[in-house]
Amino acid sequence: MDWYVFAGLQTFTSNWRSIRRQRIISWGYLIVSVGVTIVFIIGFGSFSTAKGMTPYHEWILSIFLTFLITKLVFILVLFLGDTGRFFYGIINNISKPKKGAVKPYFPARRKFITEAAILVAAIPFSGFVYAMIKGKYDYRVHRQTIYFNDLPEAFDGFTITQLSDIHSGSFDNTAAVQRGIDLAQSQKSDLFVFTGDLVNNAAWEIEPYISNFSTLRAPFGQFSILGNHDYGDYIHWDSDAEKAANLDKLKEHHKALGYRLLLDENIELEKNGQKISLIGVQNWGRGFIQIGDLDKALNGVDKDAFKILLSHDPTHWEEKVRYHPANIHLTLAGHTHGAQFGVETDSFRWSPVQYKYLDWAGLINEKKRYLYVNRGFGFLAFSGRLGIWPEVTVITLKKA
Repeated sequence: MDWYVFAGLQTFTSNWRSIRRQRIISWGYLIVSVGVTIVFIIGFGSFSTAKGMTPYHEWILSIFLTFLITKLVFILVLFLGDTGRFFYGIINNISKPKKGAVKPYFPARRKFITEAAILVAAIPFSGFVYAMIKGKYDYRVHRQTIYFNDLPEAFDGFTITQLSDIHSGSFDNTAAVQRGIDLAQSQKSDLFVFTGDLVNNAAWEIEPYISNFSTLRAPFGQFSILGNHDYGDYIHWDSDAEKAANLDKLKEHHKALGYRLLLDENIELEKNGQKISLIGVQNWGRGFIQIGDLDKALNGVDKDAFKILLSHDPTHWEEKVRYHPANIHLTLAGHTHGAQFGVETDSFRWSPVQYKYLDWAGLINEKKRYLYVNRGFGFLAFSGRLGIWPEVTVITLKKA
């Protein structure tokens, strides 16, 4: 791949007067690209000893992917041009040449094809760079008003701020993270909820940010659940006891943050003598850890109560919640991150994650059972976001 790009760049610079500049462009590219690949290979050699993916690993992965995708786009355009040259050469050789004329089998590669390849490849390259430098901390507020016939009157206009998928082990800019926290707190909602994946793998990842996230406060409290990454399933532990201790430590960190961690249980929120039930389950996801027990979490909840469920993975709602005999009015989830890449406009939405998840972002309604999927506050693996920006959700409950 690098050699093919190298050849294309030589065509691009072929008529430059300065031989030195020609070599700087073509050979400079080759050295940088191969260097990025070598750093990627060496860097991920230390992954198994790092207790998970660190910002360092995410940066070298992201830079490698940026070069890889850019090269693929460049090669695709160049290859289309070369394919045209190939068939043009065949046609010319089949036809009889004029007497004394010598026809080349392949005509020379035209410079404008290489220019077009560079122009088109610049689009993903600049997009990835923006995603890594700016996009991953470009927090957006998504507001959603949902109407219910049986919402208790005291809770008409009740507001909920939701964060999900903080992935604190990926952060590399504390000041930028604080801007997102301040944005969430400035919503001044009645209730704050966090729907899982506080860390990438290890409890210590949230420790540098406890003082930051503990500033999130709401009059009716702060509540949280665990996500699939919080159980430490994706890295090696020396023993089961070490892994269990990590989870216990993470639960303590929820307490230090001021969050009431709901582990297959429920609590009642009361306002002006009326109540709603807030329910939280451990992770249950298709293809992921499935230990959340919805029936246990509903124990003691009145069947006619207005119910809000915190469940990290939206596939739990798809496969269990929406069919459950208990009428769970609203489920708040996260998990998908919207793939951290996609396009969202008023009339069009696309992300590669939609080929894996039926419900991957925003509000879903099925027979008055609602699901809201938060796009995530943090990021994982790819150290960036493009098109699917980090989200602070504000939901307003209204009586129909």
